[in-house]
Amino acid sequence: MRVLGIESSCDECAAAVVEDGSRILSDIVATQIPFHEKYRGVVPEIASRKHSEWIHGVVQRALDEAGVGPAELDGVAATAKPGLVGSLLVGLCFAKGMAWAIDKPFVGVNHILAHLYASRLEAETDYPFIGLLVSGGHTIICKAEAFDSIEVLGTTIDDAVGEAFDKVAKHYGFGYPGGAAIDALAQGGDDRAFAFPMPSLRKGEHRYDLSYSGLKTAAVRQLELFRMPGAEATPANIAASFQRAAIDLLLSRLYRAVEDTGLTRVVAGGGVAANSYLRKSLAARGGIQAVFPSPRLCADNGAMVAGIACKYLERGESSGLDLGVSARVPLFRRLTK
Repeated sequence: MRVLGIESSCDECAAAVVEDGSRILSDIVATQIPFHEKYRGVVPEIASRKHSEWIHGVVQRALDEAGVGPAELDGVAATAKPGLVGSLLVGLCFAKGMAWAIDKPFVGVNHILAHLYASRLEAETDYPFIGLLVSGGHTIICKAEAFDSIEVLGTTIDDAVGEAFDKVAKHYGFGYPGGAAIDALAQGGDDRAFAFPMPSLRKGEHRYDLSYSGLKTAAVRQLELFRMPGAEATPANIAASFQRAAIDLLLSRLYRAVEDTGLTRVVAGGGVAANSYLRKSLAARGGIQAVFPSPRLCADNGAMVAGIACKYLERGESSGLDLGVSARVPLFRRLTK
């Protein structure tokens, strides 16, 4: 089974062809970073315009690289939610139009579920496991029971972890994208130079939830309050200390979930899953099997969309051509397609 997957939920215009849900035949990503860099953040109007300009060429490149013609596809998929509405509409409408034109089934994909599927494009992972989805828009700790069903255990009550990285990087002019810039700077810094506060939320049903607004505020507005004696306020030290605090907070909640559920396999996804400190810390934790996609598959890509769509099509499931987009997905305790 060969499926074309289109991802356009934010600022990456991506398309890929995946065979049988695991073998990547092509994976094309056209990045918009140069167009958003001067704003230190994604501008929705620019993002949707660039998707409109690039989508045909990106899809054609994906088909050419895979050596597959449109008629040889078994289905066409696109991200339907969540994301920027204007960007989502470009990919979704293109995918529906193409599916109709070649008379093949169409599948609308949940971006969150697709990120948690990404690791399965490189290695088979048995269910259930603890899923860790960390990106600029999402911070979710969940129990993944199947490719299309997760139980949300905890999430952020304010900023996503990737958003906090981006805002701190923007404030100090560290570079764009902020997460990658901080990670690179932190390699030469002292992560104990600043003792940033770790927020403590209520326990009970909220014992896995996170908050990043206080940490972000401490890093950008109250820096001197947390500087350790003798430490220098260098960009590298700020980046390293902030990164350690942000990731250690995330891991503290994750380890609670592992202990409480007894599930020792942790599968990560999303842009922040490429963070080197997160990878090293989780890999070094005893008693946990940490599974990370390659950095390329942590970022938004069409392969994860095509891969998970294959699984729906194998079950005979597809979406109607009247399917719309949604900017957000309400995070009830159970999340499905």
